[in-house]
Amino acid sequence: MKQTVFNPIHKQLGAKMVEFAGFEMPIQYPKGIIYEHLAVRKSVGVFDVTHMGEFEIVGPDALNFVQKVTTNDASKLFPGKVQYSAMCYHHGGIVDDLLVYKLDENKFMFVVNAANIDKDYNWCLENAKDFNVEVKNISDEINLLAVQGPNSLKTLQKLTDVDLEEMKYYTFTKGKLADIEMIISRTGYTGELGFELYFRGDFDVAKQLWDAIFEAGKEFNIEPVGLGCRDTLRLEKGYCLYGNDIDETTNPIEAGLGWITKLEKGSFNGSDVIAKVKEEGPKRKLVGFVGETEKFIPRHNYKIFANGKEIGFVTSGNISPVLNKPIGMGYVATEYSNPDTIIEIESRGKLFPAKVVKIPFV
Repeated sequence: MKQTVFNPIHKQLGAKMVEFAGFEMPIQYPKGIIYEHLAVRKSVGVFDVTHMGEFEIVGPDALNFVQKVTTNDASKLFPGKVQYSAMCYHHGGIVDDLLVYKLDENKFMFVVNAANIDKDYNWCLENAKDFNVEVKNISDEINLLAVQGPNSLKTLQKLTDVDLEEMKYYTFTKGKLADIEMIISRTGYTGELGFELYFRGDFDVAKQLWDAIFEAGKEFNIEPVGLGCRDTLRLEKGYCLYGNDIDETTNPIEAGLGWITKLEKGSFNGSDVIAKVKEEGPKRKLVGFVGETEKFIPRHNYKIFANGKEIGFVTSGNISPVLNKPIGMGYVATEYSNPDTIIEIESRGKLFPAKVVKIPFV
């Protein structure tokens, strides 16, 4: 298993370590997932997300290449701006969802899911053949911390001259934080105010940053948080997880990602298929639902029924620590996708009632 530069720190803190996307990662720390989840919702938590992948795209055709391989309109980007996007295959299925950073006039950075690094990189290389562009996988060089929660700004502002208050959502800047050169970005996968810190360096540099952040956040009861609560936090906001809610069999329109799929920008991978689905209307849709029964946890691939017939399946589910109710997402036949529709989820041969709701849950 690969290890991130923060690995010894997690172990010293007593984290429960698991294999995730080829990395040994902390799933939770001794206080537990619910405690960590609420720490991020109410104050501030720190995630090690160094396992994520980063690709650098450089060259005269960089923009044209990005336009071809991603669904969003990268011509709207300027240096310092970030965009949520997706890459699709020619059949319209999703290769991955990703962040696109415009670093400079002819220079971009893709931030991709850890489990998809090799697949995404090969897909980019295959597509790059038609363009005057160089795609470089820099994932092993980059360390990444996500500092998330209402007190993230107050915590990090103590460590940098960059005016974090001025940073708009989905922008980034280059600067120093805790005396370390880095990209400071304001996106996030929790739905809370938050920042991502991309930097290079060995364990000593990483420890310097970690210690400085935890010292600065002490007054806010800052907590280290693992991948377990990363999942419950994103689920409460209805954010898609690749491999669960979206994959090569799902189309951006049925996944509710039409807002990052800009057909008007011109041809891109899968655009003709996606346009057809949009025009005809998808046969199924990704919806959110809330369980009407306590002590029931909807799980990936559980079947969904309505009026006695099977209409879809669960993609993600858990107990929401904020609502204290079972919540989930799943694909259902389009006629059952309206809010307030009553559905049933099968678990161990029993059917549990649930109600379709508008996302986000929290």
